[in-house]
Amino acid sequence: MDEPFRCIRCGAVLEKDDIGLTRKMVNRGAREFWCVSCLADHFDLPVETLREKIEEFRAMGCTLFR
Repeated sequence: MDEPFRCIRCGAVLEKDDIGLTRKMVNRGAREFWCVSCLADHFDLPVETLREKIEEFRAMGCTLFR
């Protein structure tokens, strides 16, 4: 079985939305990813704001959030 992706900052196991958000906000071609909490800290935003953005991106049909 493949090892799960982990946040490069804190080591948390990542979900698809974490990977999509890293690619959307940091680098579309990213091969290392951050969890939503670490991205929120990096961009000085509340985690809930980023979760709302994920839902907005999903509603817009962004393929990173299927």
